[in-house]
Amino acid sequence: MFAEERQQLISALVTERGRVSVTELADRFSITTETVRRDLAALEVSGNLRRVHGGAVPSDKLSTREESIQERAIKRKAEKLRIAAAALAMIPDFSSGSVLLDAGSTTETLADLLAQQPAANGSDELVVITNAMPIAGKLSTVAGISLQVLGGRVRGLTQAAVGQSTVEAALRLRPDIAFIGTNGLHAGFGLSTPDPEEAAVKAAFVTSARRVVALADSSKLDTETLVQFATLKDVDTLITDNEPPADLAAALAEAGVDVVVA
Repeated sequence: MFAEERQQLISALVTERGRVSVTELADRFSITTETVRRDLAALEVSGNLRRVHGGAVPSDKLSTREESIQERAIKRKAEKLRIAAAALAMIPDFSSGSVLLDAGSTTETLADLLAQQPAANGSDELVVITNAMPIAGKLSTVAGISLQVLGGRVRGLTQAAVGQSTVEAALRLRPDIAFIGTNGLHAGFGLSTPDPEEAAVKAAFVTSARRVVALADSSKLDTETLVQFATLKDVDTLITDNEPPADLAAALAEAGVDVVVA
């Protein structure tokens, strides 16, 4: 196989899987790890991928790159719906208690499912707390839900309230469950997001909740973005759509995280 043909296949694999390792590529193409590294170097120069420790990821997986909520909403919709359905099953009683919904496309899908739940008889209501403007819009008139919106400066990109007032308001609460979104979930770096202000709000959510459930489709697994907001030990449950890679699975098990594959 010519080097150019092999490099095209490597580029396609990185795009498909989100991350490949040097040893995996060496085994797949029956070449040395030194040859793999030369191929990766050439592909990085041409902008086809980005080298990371032990392998490569797509070129768009930069630590500060962040898609808008509108862009994320149209991607991996089936996977996010399965994750949201599994999250919904973790809310034991829709007529009472409190849940916090972080900003994000998967938590927004969970809000859609909550909005479809029949209202319970009686005066009890499920308290839903959020800093996400789209989620607030979806739940503001739903019977059986008492909506609390955390204020602050709204980021246009994610339509999430952020800032010191948002953090302080979150820390004064103690919701039963917090459903948290993340841009990256990594064995060593934990949970991360590109924006420092949004990271501060997410960290406050993690600190305040009695139970923390991370919602992350498999494209977020084994990924690091700029700012860490939680370690794996801060998370009680991870709901995702595919089995995590071996190193991440081992780290999650060591941290005591219950992994649910939807």
